[in-house]
Amino acid sequence: MKLAIVALTGRGVLLARDLGRSLPGAEVHVPERFCRPSDRFVFNTPVGELLADLFSTKDGLICIMATGIVVRVLAPCLRGKEVDPAVLVLDEKGEHVISLLSGHLGGANDLARQVAKFTGGKPVITTATDVNRLPAWDDIARREGLTVDPLHSVRRLNSLLLEKGEIVLVDRKKRVSPYFANIPNVHCMESLAEGMRAAARGHVYVTHYRHAQWEGKENVLILRPRDLVVGIGCNRGTALAEIEAAVSDVFARLNLHQGSILTLATIIDKADELGINAFASRHNLPVEHHRAAALNKVAVPTPPSEHVRAAVGANGVCEPAALLSSGNTRLLLPKQKCGNVTIAIAEKV
Repeated sequence: MKLAIVALTGRGVLLARDLGRSLPGAEVHVPERFCRPSDRFVFNTPVGELLADLFSTKDGLICIMATGIVVRVLAPCLRGKEVDPAVLVLDEKGEHVISLLSGHLGGANDLARQVAKFTGGKPVITTATDVNRLPAWDDIARREGLTVDPLHSVRRLNSLLLEKGEIVLVDRKKRVSPYFANIPNVHCMESLAEGMRAAARGHVYVTHYRHAQWEGKENVLILRPRDLVVGIGCNRGTALAEIEAAVSDVFARLNLHQGSILTLATIIDKADELGINAFASRHNLPVEHHRAAALNKVAVPTPPSEHVRAAVGANGVCEPAALLSSGNTRLLLPKQKCGNVTIAIAEKV
């Protein structure tokens, strides 16, 4: 987490410096009147301006000051629990460490426990699942790197945990089911078909698939892993719009969700391909580039392409690239040619 610690009083500054040393990489912001030569971040502007700026640029904000100050300053900055950073408030003695904002998705509850352990204080956590010692769906999703979809369903599914309502959890790779193993009203299944047939008040699916019947149902929560590798090739100069359309079409046909793409994979000759790079930038995806010699060692279902071999020296691009980057030996989707674009998909192992 990119953390910032802000203190206002002399005693608070001493605590901030100590805390900063225990949190590697954390920025410690101190008022000019209390600064030392060793302080890197010194402010003389109104603290409200500083907090608002840090709120928009950091993953976590630790405020050693009165709770009222923080609430009044940050209220206009709030955007939503899926994007707001974690915010903690501490008294200058570190006796009470309040998880104020983004307790689960932002990680404030865990951060509060960590900070309280350092200060010897008490973490003040008010989210109902934590108070009742239950794992919350959004908290577990954050820990396991899963995307919550739709976010508004989290409240309903967390409420069902508290109410002991029956919940079906489909988790083929057991990413989250171990957290709920001892909760009797959560029934774990491995098959999507079995889970969709089961009668329950709530359903949670850990999957990269999408289904129309899930749309708009507040008792259905999807936790999406980023585990799909898209192997991609294209003719030189293929436009972003054509690549975008090809990927969207293939994912729609397979009922896959593009939010589950982990990385793109292609040949090193495409490192300067503007369309692929623009697609990766638009969707905030990395691109892995493989040499022809490495691609040619991978067994793939589609026969070698003389056209591709003549152009880049490889027997194929999208299929072996997807397999190399995923570590898998089989494809979820073999080569699909969409105009000037070729696409294959593999699941990360």
